[in-house]
Amino acid sequence: MNKATLIFRHEFRHTVKRTGFIILTLALPVLALLAIGVSHIVSGVVKPPAEVTKIGYVDEAGGFGQFTDQGSMALVRFATRETATQALVKKDITEYFVIPPDYLSTGVINRYSIQREVIPSEATTTVIKNFLSSNLLAEKVSPDTIARIEEPLKLVTINLTATGEVASQQGGMANIIVPSIFAMLLALSLAFSSAYVMQGLGEEKENRLMEILLSSVSTRQLIIGKVLGIGAAGLVQVVVWAISIPFLLRLASSSIGGLLSMIQIPANFLVLGIVYFILGYILFAVLAASVAAVSATVREAQGLGGIFTMFAVAPFWFYSLLLLFPNSPVWVVFSIFPFTAPVLVMLRLGMTGVPAWQLAISLAVMVLSIIGGLWLAARLLRTYLLMYGKRPGLGEIMRNLRSG
Repeated sequence: MNKATLIFRHEFRHTVKRTGFIILTLALPVLALLAIGVSHIVSGVVKPPAEVTKIGYVDEAGGFGQFTDQGSMALVRFATRETATQALVKKDITEYFVIPPDYLSTGVINRYSIQREVIPSEATTTVIKNFLSSNLLAEKVSPDTIARIEEPLKLVTINLTATGEVASQQGGMANIIVPSIFAMLLALSLAFSSAYVMQGLGEEKENRLMEILLSSVSTRQLIIGKVLGIGAAGLVQVVVWAISIPFLLRLASSSIGGLLSMIQIPANFLVLGIVYFILGYILFAVLAASVAAVSATVREAQGLGGIFTMFAVAPFWFYSLLLLFPNSPVWVVFSIFPFTAPVLVMLRLGMTGVPAWQLAISLAVMVLSIIGGLWLAARLLRTYLLMYGKRPGLGEIMRNLRSG
């Protein structure tokens, strides 16, 4: 085990000194700090004036002269259709509409625009509706009632616990930001860390350094030292991100505010993120070692390894469906499937509550997969690590596994 410790130290130091590792580790905090700083400077120096869109109207029914200020849109009254048309041609207004004399009985509004459209924009339709309803209700109900009719609903959802008390962790769009970012970084870290294992073993096999190593250490010590050494470096990477994210969110909230100020980072999320990284990394790393053992060159190993590392980013391919149906049986199955579980569980934790039984089964399956992967990696490493030249076929590998 002392030799495994030496390999562990060497791989850890070698990995953390890699330029790609340092860039990937510092990319999140550095880029986020730059983005926050630029946003703060721009918001403090450059304040673009709010553009007001002018919409004309002709009141042939009478009684529609109030509430012409509709936020970013202003309604301009014209006496006749001809004058409104002239203003539209001169581009003094973007469009205009006519309220005919029989509007109260028919509800028909004629809208005129130079631009060809399939349907009017939702913003334009809302402004015209609010303008009409406000004037119809003027002097009949209070201004507060008019405002509430125009905007009748501001829905606020409050999550309760199983005992009926207000939950400490509330949902919302704001709370999927951190899990999504963390899941993406986790996927990258899993892919890069396992790639380091594959590249290291592949290069040592290709340049015959493996023969020297195996003359001093056993296959078991070699794989344990490499996997744990590179894994420890990857864990440092995840810890740096986990520590920097709350600080960055507080800084962004003070500078930008808005949606970011509502983001919550539960402690159990960070703990589960680290646990899933450790288990996911070990699983990916032992499979990467197996691929490196049966591959003739580093390039060949990287090509084969890319097949199973794609599983790490696969949940993002169906992000929109996951957002709409986070508790679908399909996602439950893939939350248990070991290759997609680390990233998919992180995403689901931000969107909805993941039952404890699903987490327990997911973690158990990953542990069993790691045990099976270690057995597979050890057998393949003993059989093929010192073999050079042509890569063995799948049939040959299966025969050797059964007979080994």
